[in-house]
Amino acid sequence: MDFVTDNRWKFIVTGLGNTMKVALLALFFGMIIGAIVAVIRVSHDQMKRDGRKSLGSIILDILDFICRIYLTVIRGTPALTQLLIFFFIILTFVDSKIVVAIVAFSINSGAYNAEIFRSGIMAVDGGQMEAGRSLGLSYTQTMLSIIMPQAIKNCLPSLINEMITLFKETSICGFIGLNDLNRGGDIIRGTTFDALLPLLTVAAIYLVIVMFFTFIMGIVERKLRESDIR
Repeated sequence: MDFVTDNRWKFIVTGLGNTMKVALLALFFGMIIGAIVAVIRVSHDQMKRDGRKSLGSIILDILDFICRIYLTVIRGTPALTQLLIFFFIILTFVDSKIVVAIVAFSINSGAYNAEIFRSGIMAVDGGQMEAGRSLGLSYTQTMLSIIMPQAIKNCLPSLINEMITLFKETSICGFIGLNDLNRGGDIIRGTTFDALLPLLTVAAIYLVIVMFFTFIMGIVERKLRESDIR
């Protein structure tokens, strides 16, 4: 009856939908941000090792400095604090709480994805870049066509783990009044004064979805091992 009376189950369904929207869109934009930051940092380190001085190297120095500040701030502060800062300070002109949550979690996830991508790029043999350049490809073309596909393959399991972490972190969206999955269960708990069933239901839904992501990760890892053998 906790869920049937007054159609309270809709809080769970609506909350799950909002949670999935925030998690999937934040993961998508976070991967884009992370890839850009990773390429900037790797390119800067490569140019610094080569000792080349040009206008491009100066621009890369500035971009790398900005990226380092971004990574330090985002990885050094709690996701909840970042979400509240975006909601109460930076994006006060935005009416949609879902949009605020997506922006906040995209920027947060981007910082962690950047290090994942950077480690994947660094794991690619240096001769791959030299081979691409020797074929007449530019640095950008070599990075996009040769290096990044291999880097993504190297770090795909870590990216799936980041997806799982991001999905669970969205449970703090209730702090800005967004009816996510966790808040949906909490609304039912506050209405019925019964904490057991609503909270266990929410926990079970999180668990099932995380187990699904883990299952997908296992399939991906097996496919990667098979391709390596071939």
